[in-house]
Amino acid sequence: MTAAEVSLAALVTRTDLVLRPDPRRVIAKLFLPGQEMLISGESRATAVIGRVLAMSRPEVAATLAATMTAFSGRHRDLERTLEEHFVLVAHRIVDHGAVDRARRLLIGAYFTQEFSVEAAALFNPSLVPHPDQGGLEPGEERVVMSARAVGEGHLSTVVFHTGVVGPAAEVRIDDPGDVSVAGTRRPTSYERDAFRRILTQLGGYDESAAFVLERVPSRFTDAHLDAAVTELASQRLTRGAAAETIDRIHRIAACNYELEFPATSALGERVIWPSSPAEGRGIEDARFTRFRDDDGSVSYFATYTAFDGAHVAPQLLETVDFRVFRVSQLTGAGARNKGMALFPRRIDGRYVALSRWDRENNAVVTSDDCRTWTGPTTLQTPEHPWELIQLGNCGSPIETPYGWLVLTHGVGPMRVYGIGAILLDLDDPRRLVGRLSQPLLTPTEDERDGYVPNVVYSCGALVHHDTLVLPYGCSDSSIRIALVDMPGLLDRLRP
Repeated sequence: MTAAEVSLAALVTRTDLVLRPDPRRVIAKLFLPGQEMLISGESRATAVIGRVLAMSRPEVAATLAATMTAFSGRHRDLERTLEEHFVLVAHRIVDHGAVDRARRLLIGAYFTQEFSVEAAALFNPSLVPHPDQGGLEPGEERVVMSARAVGEGHLSTVVFHTGVVGPAAEVRIDDPGDVSVAGTRRPTSYERDAFRRILTQLGGYDESAAFVLERVPSRFTDAHLDAAVTELASQRLTRGAAAETIDRIHRIAACNYELEFPATSALGERVIWPSSPAEGRGIEDARFTRFRDDDGSVSYFATYTAFDGAHVAPQLLETVDFRVFRVSQLTGAGARNKGMALFPRRIDGRYVALSRWDRENNAVVTSDDCRTWTGPTTLQTPEHPWELIQLGNCGSPIETPYGWLVLTHGVGPMRVYGIGAILLDLDDPRRLVGRLSQPLLTPTEDERDGYVPNVVYSCGALVHHDTLVLPYGCSDSSIRIALVDMPGLLDRLRP
């Protein structure tokens, strides 16, 4: 190590806490037994339903009882899930209202499967203060840790842990429990201007799109949208692009939604499952921050990467309680590629975020509404050997008396990731005032091996008194926590 590296290493203490993926963390999701057509022309779904309908009452009762015995302890309110899945396929039954409850539940069970959300990996955490700080000892702080979990087929979800940081910065993480719960989409409203901006960015704001948006109020619901789309569809003969416009509008509506978890679920049980076309192959690297608005109200924002199998796009999560989340698409030149991270308050009345819109440099972007991000200003480019491939952030900026502390990541030879730090001006975060020339954290020998080797990466840290509590992913496989001497780090960053 160089003298500079030795000096920085002295600021970092790795704790013994390690979170590893738990394959027992499963959710119950819809299962469709094949989409291919049989020789008879019927799908496998119809054939499976027919076989269950042909079962005798004793067979139904015995099979359902065995299923509930084996699985009800692994899920919260499994009967409700089975009933919901029955409803989704009930259109294939001529008189589905006549099907008795036991048979309905059993049909639902044949169209349900368990998905292990952490079967492959658990990594890339962020850490924020918990909304509930009651019942703690002096010097303690309750926290929420989000993490990226990877299951079968490399499909990514967001999971949560809760815990407590003690007065000496010792960290305790709670057991998430024996069950996991996926949220349920619920009806929401849309903003007409947001639809127009998204359509424009997609190159699809044409005469047909204008026709639809002129027929909905400034804030509208699915009912308003359906009525306007139906009117457009009736004019397809003279509107050649109507079908394409309708498909595009339906996709936008599907990508902007609300997600709700049962009030009876614990925060650590909740799993944010991909629920829109943009997220078809996963939700990646949520960067949470506790946001205080100018009126004093507090909420939690997170930017994350939506991946549909071919394209990535930054999207926004909003919540006040980690039970109900609002999901929104983002637009503008600053909302591109991966790795956006919001500042925890407005600056000069505007929302501010870090962005890697050009894929390799750290930039600052701003917004009036937290949806459309403009004016990317590059503030840091690859300069040192450990970061020459690309730069990015490791979570939302942290406000200090000396400036905005930003943890960064850099990629060097052999695709080794390291975590560094920069300091931005408090009043004008487009101005870089300090930068580490060496990484603060690089993979140790016992952190190098994993799903993606030689990586340390974080999506957000938290300051507790004079300690920076830094959770980080190790080689896309597990999570560890480091404690960083905050005054010592700031001393090295201040000009």
